[in-house]
Amino acid sequence: MEHFWFRRLNPGQWFDPDDAVDAELRRRFAPDLAALWTQAPHSFLTDPHTALAAVLLFDQLPRNLFRGTSTAFAFDPLAQRITHGALARGFDRVLRPEQRVFLAMPLMHSEQIADQLRSLRFFTRLGLPANRAFAVDHYRMIARFGRFPHRNDALGRTSTPAEQRAVEQGFAW
Repeated sequence: MEHFWFRRLNPGQWFDPDDAVDAELRRRFAPDLAALWTQAPHSFLTDPHTALAAVLLFDQLPRNLFRGTSTAFAFDPLAQRITHGALARGFDRVLRPEQRVFLAMPLMHSEQIADQLRSLRFFTRLGLPANRAFAVDHYRMIARFGRFPHRNDALGRTSTPAEQRAVEQGFAW
C-alpha cells in the first residue's frame, strides 16, 4: 500500500476523486482491508513503514472506496489508534515529510477535539504551510460544531443551518 500510494500515485491523485484510481485501489487493496480490519492496532506497530501502510489502508483507502457513505469513516477509530501508537513510538521521525503527513492524517480526520489539537501541534512542527492550514481548518470545524458537517448526510445526521452554511462555503474535504 505504501509503495503504491507514494510511488505510483502523484500528489493530485491522493485527494482528487478519480474513478480509475479508485478502481485500481479497490482491485489491489480491498481484500487487504477486508482481511486486516479486525487486527489489534498494536499488531501494526512493529515498525514505521508497517504503521504507515496500515494508516493508509484504514484512513485513506476507505475514503476512496466508499465515497459519500458512512463506510468511508468506519475505519477511522482503528487508523487513529495506530497513529497514536506510531507517534508515541517516534515512528514519524524516520519518515519523509509526505509520509509523515499521511501518518498523522487520522488526527486531522478525527471528530475529537484532543486529536485536533494534537494535529495542530504536529502539522505546525512539520513546517509545511499548506498542511498546517488544512489542520487549522479542520480544528476550527470541530471547535465550532463538534463534528464535521460535510459528513452529516453520509452518517445520517441532521445539519444545523450554520453547518449547512459552512459546507456551502467550502468546508467539505
